[in-house]
Amino acid sequence: MALLMAFNILFFTLISSARAHSDCSPSSNSPSSSSSADDQPIMNNQPYRSSFHFQSPKNWMNDPNGPMYYKGIYHLFYQHNPHAAVFGDIMIWGHSVSHDLINWVHIDPALSPDKPFDVKSCWSGSVTILPGNKPAILYTGIDENNRQVQNLAMPRNLSDPFLRDWVKYSQNPIINLPDGIEHDCFRDPSTAWRGADGKWRVIVGSVMQNNGMVFLYRSDDFFHWSKYEHPLHSSANTKIFECPDFYPVQINSKNGLDTSVNGPDVKHVFKASFWANAHDYYLLGSYDSKTEKYISESDFTDTSLNLRLDYGKFYASKSFFDEVKNRRILWGWVNESDSTEDAYKKGWSGLQAIPRQVWLHENGKQLVQWPIEEVETLRHDEVIINGKKLDGGSILEISGITAAQADIEVEFSLPNVEGVEEMNPRWKDPQIICSSQNALVNGRIGPFGLLVMATKDLTEQTAIFFRIYKSNNRRIVLMCSDQSRSSLREDIDKTTYGTFLDIDPHSDRISLRSLIDHSIVESFGGGGKSCITSRIYPKVAINKDAHLYAFNNGTLSVGIKRLNAWSMKNARSRGIKSSCSRVGIQKSTHACDSKELEKDSTISGANLDDLEFAVKSKNVADDNESSMKETGEVLKDGSLQVSVDKIIFTENADGSGNDDLEFAVKSKNVEDDNESSMKVEQ
Repeated sequence: MALLMAFNILFFTLISSARAHSDCSPSSNSPSSSSSADDQPIMNNQPYRSSFHFQSPKNWMNDPNGPMYYKGIYHLFYQHNPHAAVFGDIMIWGHSVSHDLINWVHIDPALSPDKPFDVKSCWSGSVTILPGNKPAILYTGIDENNRQVQNLAMPRNLSDPFLRDWVKYSQNPIINLPDGIEHDCFRDPSTAWRGADGKWRVIVGSVMQNNGMVFLYRSDDFFHWSKYEHPLHSSANTKIFECPDFYPVQINSKNGLDTSVNGPDVKHVFKASFWANAHDYYLLGSYDSKTEKYISESDFTDTSLNLRLDYGKFYASKSFFDEVKNRRILWGWVNESDSTEDAYKKGWSGLQAIPRQVWLHENGKQLVQWPIEEVETLRHDEVIINGKKLDGGSILEISGITAAQADIEVEFSLPNVEGVEEMNPRWKDPQIICSSQNALVNGRIGPFGLLVMATKDLTEQTAIFFRIYKSNNRRIVLMCSDQSRSSLREDIDKTTYGTFLDIDPHSDRISLRSLIDHSIVESFGGGGKSCITSRIYPKVAINKDAHLYAFNNGTLSVGIKRLNAWSMKNARSRGIKSSCSRVGIQKSTHACDSKELEKDSTISGANLDDLEFAVKSKNVADDNESSMKETGEVLKDGSLQVSVDKIIFTENADGSGNDDLEFAVKSKNVEDDNESSMKVEQ
């Protein structure tokens, strides 16, 4: 395996909007910038930057694009303005790679505007794995005439697992703007799939006469596409369908399916992102590739009855099939709730939710989402509370963990629910109910749950809680995320979110899991049947001054059946820059350039035996080191071609030891003092 492989493995083992538009086109008052990235420094004090969620190293990030797994490496592409912390006039595809979807290396952008068919931006799209394990990017380009067209790009070197170099198809665009469609209302090609006839299919989001739709295109060879006679799906009065996602889910199984799978034990999910309210909605239904009909079990309506992936901040989501663990994984963009001025000050904006495994619930009526299992590798310092009674009006501090960076799972036991209060028949929208019946308003059973990112005196707090109501002899469970007291700051959005949780409190457990990461809280109710993601910006309850509580503000007691809470370690996130230097060189030279080591680097004149490749921390307080033997092949010119199998880096238990790492190739023969080195910079 080439030297560059080891370079990357060093680390692994070691609403503003992306489209900030009304209807289809970017609005004139949307913040945007084309200024130099050098003018947007990252501030030193960063209480709101996450520690284990994915973020770009700096500047603006929005839609996740084309997540995939290729030759042992997970890839995430994303919409990125490299020049400023706001949405840009010119957008590119950022690119990061990982072995576990938690720890990331940021590498060079995959796509940047440089051709007539994308000269004004490379917007969102997807990746499809073609036969022979060949990835292909389909993406929206903004062409020289400001039209949205669909383009194709392929890897230059399929032997490179990091896929650092992409080549745009010379005959782009492969899909042109359809007749009758506005120039800025045609975008975001989905992952393609194959039907029973072997033809490829892809959908592209659009709108016509205020009716959102996805056009269906078919191809025999993935290069030449023709529009089908009718859209795959359309809905009245919905405006444009952004970032469409279309994939199968298995009935009565948590296992994921490849996008082309179909059959009697399969339902198909159609997801669309609606910029009008910045939410992701989905439908369940059946799909027949012979007739190209998608028969949905419901439709998008302008009511709270729509199925949503997340009832808080979560947009432009994109899923992929992870063949290694046989699961479908969902990514989603979480935008900021502070101001444009704050974005410039911080030097960054936007993050991605923790990747979620997604599957069809056993009732067949909705999806279930749960954080991928890899996030649990960051857990440490566990606190356990079992069988604790919470009387009405009581709170219980959960101490012993880092409250600003934590993972909490709690299951509540309830009293007899027969005496629960009646729900007001005029209440229809759960978000409005949560806003009016907030965490300070007493009920009989509830509000009860967690107070996160709270001050000691509770003047700052974000409450994630449940209430139980009765309506038409049914028990209704309301799940809320109340940001109204999340910060003493007045210049931020403190919207409260809510949803009805489809569980029966008589027989189902009332459970909650919350991932807390400084300015983001992701909460999963009922084992992942409902999700609410919030952005919060406390003024006082930051870092070590944040506290975590369980609380009950109802008149009836509830119990903590079990509670497990963990501090969370930092995920590792590094950008890669390489530089070449020669230390103690006599006859030797090391072939590399200013951007990266050559794939097959050579050391001329070196003794050919026992070369060692070592990684050391330059910080004198750290003594972490891993090393390995390399293999060498004598070339005709007498030089040695070096290749590396793998390298393992172990950090300190407290997460330190990741800074100023040095990557070096040395000869172990004492007669040689040849050395070439490069630094991996954070």
